[in-house]
Amino acid sequence: MLWLIVAAVCAYFVKGLCGFANTLVFTTILGFTMNNINISPLEVLLGYPTNVILAWKERKNLDRKIWLPLTALVIAGSLPGIFLLKNADAGIIKLIFGFVVVFIGLEMLIREFIGKESKGSKPVLIAIGVLSGVLCGLYGVGALLAAYVNRVTKDNGSFKANMCAVFIIENMMRICIYAATGIITPEILKNAAILMPFMLAGLFLGIKSSAVLNEKTAKKAVTAALIVSGAALIIENIPW
Repeated sequence: MLWLIVAAVCAYFVKGLCGFANTLVFTTILGFTMNNINISPLEVLLGYPTNVILAWKERKNLDRKIWLPLTALVIAGSLPGIFLLKNADAGIIKLIFGFVVVFIGLEMLIREFIGKESKGSKPVLIAIGVLSGVLCGLYGVGALLAAYVNRVTKDNGSFKANMCAVFIIENMMRICIYAATGIITPEILKNAAILMPFMLAGLFLGIKSSAVLNEKTAKKAVTAALIVSGAALIIENIPW
């Protein structure tokens, strides 16, 4: 339970601070001791209320031209991802997840240092949307989507609002499917209830800290830590 508490506080502090990467932090910390079939449903139960809170807080920055098409694409990709989560080998999923974390982390870190802005294109939108959906169904990971939304929004408020709007709907769908397929168990519901206060504490601490800490520096530090953690997860799960 200690690791669950540590993961919840750290993950949702990052969520409040940056608006993303909570799932990467949560899954990476717990990936050394738990399988994704138990991590993903727990994280989505904790993550759903955080998306509602942040979307409401930044509601004036919502842009349906951004979040609506992305939502449709993410949902379409989530279905095969959920199927793989229930049926694929846990070790292989962890190994792939490690590579996903490193790749996404490097992309975000390079973009932070370069500071380059780019406009979204339809082919990129479709590819990222569907692939993000698969990653969401498998791991609950939205960092690939974050990398795209970061390019098409003007500021952090707009980024948080539109990211969270996508995930409010995606989370609802995933919770329903997880429940219907038996992925959400009584034990997971119990753990979610226990961790809820720690999640809220981390979230509001992150929100308060975002007004004080340098946002770009915080993002770079979080991303670098994720890359190291992803690499460690790869090494641990390679079938030597």
